[in-house]
Amino acid sequence: MEQLTCYDCGETYPFGDATRCRCGEPLWFETDAAAFDWPDTSDGSLGRETLWRYESVLPATAPAGLAAAAGGTPLFRAPSIESTGGPRIHLKVEGVNPTGSFKDRGTAVGISRIDGPVGTVSHGNMALSVAAHAAAADREAVILVAEDTPDSRLAMIAQHDPHLFRVHGEYGRLYHDTLEDDLGAAFLNSDAPLRVAGQKTVAYEICEAFAPDAPDAIVLPVSSGGQASGVWKALRELNAAGLLSATPRIYLAQAARCDPIAQSYRRGASRVEPVTGEPTAAVSINNADPPSGNRALAAVAETDGGVVSVPEEAMLAERDRLAADAGVSVEPSCAVATAAVRDLAAAGEFGPDDDVAVILTGSGYKYGESDPDISSVREVDRADVPGAVRDAVS
Repeated sequence: MEQLTCYDCGETYPFGDATRCRCGEPLWFETDAAAFDWPDTSDGSLGRETLWRYESVLPATAPAGLAAAAGGTPLFRAPSIESTGGPRIHLKVEGVNPTGSFKDRGTAVGISRIDGPVGTVSHGNMALSVAAHAAAADREAVILVAEDTPDSRLAMIAQHDPHLFRVHGEYGRLYHDTLEDDLGAAFLNSDAPLRVAGQKTVAYEICEAFAPDAPDAIVLPVSSGGQASGVWKALRELNAAGLLSATPRIYLAQAARCDPIAQSYRRGASRVEPVTGEPTAAVSINNADPPSGNRALAAVAETDGGVVSVPEEAMLAERDRLAADAGVSVEPSCAVATAAVRDLAAAGEFGPDDDVAVILTGSGYKYGESDPDISSVREVDRADVPGAVRDAVS
């Protein structure tokens, strides 16, 4: 029987019984990776260029359709954005996933395992990913977005014909509502065990590209903490398999206007406290109360990494620099990562002999719809969400 484990207290649960531990922390799959080795797919077998090359350490089997296409994203060195005395920077461009973000990794694994309607609570990238993958798998999808979600984003999601609800009320509580209420759909939220299992594959790909060596550090934006958890999970598994010459340090980057994980890191805390965030262009990582924030902090602590806050002006300047100097268009939420590398190099954390892999989580090409069609979006108060979702998928 497949087991889920709490990284913090070690308690285990059968898969399907819970997604969070009784202690309050999130669960992930217990994976025996001791016998794992880098796969030989030179025969052209399925998954050679996608995340499914790591099927042996995933809780799902390689599917057909859109979910088969996730992962296998480019990793290349970008000398044009390296600074004098700074590290060698290697960009992992997740924007070339099927719906333009790293979210497709977790969705692909989740949709391949879940039967029946699937849902998510998301402002954008995860909503788009779940809607598209559900459409490709002929599944019903339920998407719950915040009331201030721009119409252009709603139109991108709506084209895949999900049950799309713009929720009025305390949107931050919806994550917990989907855990506590039986809504008739399996919710693939930001740190769900299936999603983290898929998202860990980005670190597998990075480390395989450097094998038999390893990058000195992996730097990525952080919001809920789910992606950071996946990277950490991958490094733990690869260490268990004896495939890392050294463990890469994990560094996380947040927008300074909403940086609860960074604030806790600066205080030396092991627990993340919610903050009152300000509006930021980094909407994809604008998470004032991250559900896996504590696990993200644990990842940083175990790998001797750090967490960096990036001011708004620096983030937007970095987005423009990536486009003009590296030819890569990213969301502002991604640009915090390379901006953080710049700050860390200036602080002496990285030097010219270091190799730093930076995960650019989402494409910047997905915006600008001039006349969005949002006629299918249903307005609903948070208190009415359970009934509305059950009616939609029944």
